[in-house]
Amino acid sequence: MHAYRSHNCNELRKEHVGQEVKLSGWVNRKRDHGGLLFIDLRDSYGITQLVVDCDSPLFNEIEKIRNESVITVTGEVVARDDEAVNNKLSTGDIEVRISKLEIQSNANVIPFQIAEEDNAGEDIRLRYRYLDLRREKMHKKIRLRNDVIASIRKRMWDSGFQEFNTPILTSSSPEGARDFLVPSRLHPGKFYALPQAPQQFKQLLMMSGFDKYFQIAPCFRDEDSRADRLAEFYQLDVEMSFVTEEDIFATMEPVLQGLFEEFSDFTGEKRLVTQAPFPHITYKDAMLKYGSDKPDLRNPLEIVDVTEVFAREDVEFKAFKSVIAKGGVVRAIRAPKVSDKSRKFFDSLNDWARGEGAVGLGYILFADGEGKGPIAKFVPEAAQDALKEAAGLEDGDAIFFVCDKESDAAKMAGKARDKICEKMDILEKGVYKFCWIVDFPMYEMDEQTGKIEFSHNPFSMPQGGEDAFDTENPLDIKAHLYDCVCNGYELCSGAIRNHKPEIMEKAFGIAGYGKEVLEEKFGGMLNAMRFGAPPHGGCAFGIDRIVMLFADEPNLREVAPFVMNGQFEDVMMNAPSNIDLEQLKELHIKLNLPKLKISDSEENKKTA
Repeated sequence: MHAYRSHNCNELRKEHVGQEVKLSGWVNRKRDHGGLLFIDLRDSYGITQLVVDCDSPLFNEIEKIRNESVITVTGEVVARDDEAVNNKLSTGDIEVRISKLEIQSNANVIPFQIAEEDNAGEDIRLRYRYLDLRREKMHKKIRLRNDVIASIRKRMWDSGFQEFNTPILTSSSPEGARDFLVPSRLHPGKFYALPQAPQQFKQLLMMSGFDKYFQIAPCFRDEDSRADRLAEFYQLDVEMSFVTEEDIFATMEPVLQGLFEEFSDFTGEKRLVTQAPFPHITYKDAMLKYGSDKPDLRNPLEIVDVTEVFAREDVEFKAFKSVIAKGGVVRAIRAPKVSDKSRKFFDSLNDWARGEGAVGLGYILFADGEGKGPIAKFVPEAAQDALKEAAGLEDGDAIFFVCDKESDAAKMAGKARDKICEKMDILEKGVYKFCWIVDFPMYEMDEQTGKIEFSHNPFSMPQGGEDAFDTENPLDIKAHLYDCVCNGYELCSGAIRNHKPEIMEKAFGIAGYGKEVLEEKFGGMLNAMRFGAPPHGGCAFGIDRIVMLFADEPNLREVAPFVMNGQFEDVMMNAPSNIDLEQLKELHIKLNLPKLKISDSEENKKTA
């Protein structure tokens, strides 16, 4: 018999009764039933109940074993009595009567419960992540991650893609976020950067003559922490040659649709998936109708522009008129059939808006043929009729308003749209709703500096090609950029790439990068373009966010095995950590730290 097990803890059934077996695993829980001691033995596959009676010479030894100790047992498979059958376990018809025991390792007292729900905080869960991962719920989600990646790989291979690995140590480049930098020992004063994405390398693969590339790529971005963002994350990275946007959509939609249909019932509830082809929404329309470039289409509410109504001479609402006079806009959200709602419904939305930094959330309620509410008296009947027409209002509906400069109004209206939907409890359930956001602007202006910057991926082809730089205002130029959105999450960003060096020089020049900077930062790719580059494009899908959607989890840290906390600290491995002086000398680095507060640890003071 094998040294550790003849079966795993999910294998044994009635047909094994009478056999001698060997099992290994963790002590999940123990139960003393007065003369009989029961142990639930757990491994990666499941649970098997073990039993030993008080007459056994092993009883006292087993009684002392703590939960989460690792043991190997030998024993006979016996059938449970009818009243003891556990239908919740696949092994619930049998149990193993222990005849031999070997303790592989004893466990200390555990800091939180493994076998049962425990309200341990995130900090202690991450500090003992290896224990947290033993929980059935976490185990299931990490297995899901494996299954999703395996399914993606097969689907990509079946679609004719080849998998390549690209370098982790590379050069720093302006791709929208801060790089994680790695000092070079052999080249003092110089640094590698961890890749924000394999952007240049995958384009170089197309220029090397490979037609279809993909990779499950690790990416690193030194950004502020969010629930849907990690410092280190993985993406399905894709690139194709001789393609248009439509080719990429047609290639990736079946992969996504099939993947989401495969895992749509992971939480026990079967969800419907948008069927290809996915709807296309322009960036401009997304910002107007949904106040976001990643709209949640499960929310049926839409935003409309009613600036013209409040700009009318017969409307006397000065709070809006003064903003409109400065170039501002008024956006409105229709809330259907809310005349039966109490005053608390409207007041709570107003209080919420104040908590978001707005002056409030004005509204008009149309009930019994007239407009009511704090703004209604400033809007005469003719203007109210214009509102009804603009927003498709019916009796019993309310309309909520946001007034500000266009970008801020869009953002606030988008938040209000989601909040009103939440309050009305009308979010569509049991669906994954996909769309493509297209026609992104190539550039945007930094409001603080007035500097023109890339709004998205800097390697994108402008719509209209090189001529666009000569005929259009830079802020009006659209790029062949697109995002794939599902249930309010951006799952993918992509673009048709610029494959001509002269266009790349003009594009970066508008964003303030001279030719010398371009040669220094992107010389490798520029040179490759000069030797014949095919038209190409691609995209990248966030693996972590996809798994998060399948698991119905709001936080990425719940679907990856080893992660940092919200402050980007690995409390289990104590990272980031202090580096000793000898290591710093080897790297030719001298620290110039900010002054430490009195509350900082003595260890940190000494290191500084």
